[in-house]
Amino acid sequence: MSENQIVYIIGFMGSGKSTAGKKLASLLDWKFIDLDKHIEEITGKSISEIFTGNGEDFFRETESRLLRNLKTHTHTIIATGGGTPCYSDNMEFMLNSGLTIYLKMTPGQLKSRLSGAKDERPLIKDIRPEDLQKYIEKKLDDRVKCYERSEKIVDGMNLDINKVFNYIKSRLND
Repeated sequence: MSENQIVYIIGFMGSGKSTAGKKLASLLDWKFIDLDKHIEEITGKSISEIFTGNGEDFFRETESRLLRNLKTHTHTIIATGGGTPCYSDNMEFMLNSGLTIYLKMTPGQLKSRLSGAKDERPLIKDIRPEDLQKYIEKKLDDRVKCYERSEKIVDGMNLDINKVFNYIKSRLND
């Protein structure tokens, strides 16, 4: 683990990255940063506004830049956006600057979590309910190779936060 002791929580949208990140930060007595919320605070715009007004490429460039700006933080859990690891060389950056933990879930599990929250998610807000599963399957298929480069892969649906906490603690002692 890097000397700054940063843990990146990665996974598809709806996999519980922010929830797990907050719990882990609390258990470790560390700071917690939700990268999407950090982007909104810095830009003064919601993620949806950035996507709509500036496009996904602009968003991804901003996301990469702000992710790198967090490298000076210490004792911090960072919940990334679902696409963060798969753009630019963000995954390589995270692997080199901290510990990465992937919250793995199936497309069906993700669909059940995302169905009620489509309006808050710019990438899926315009997808018809009957097309959501196919969209998730395709996006997840595109991203899974990137996600699986993570140092630790855990079951996001049946997440045992204490096991993840103990894993992080063991890595701190390396």
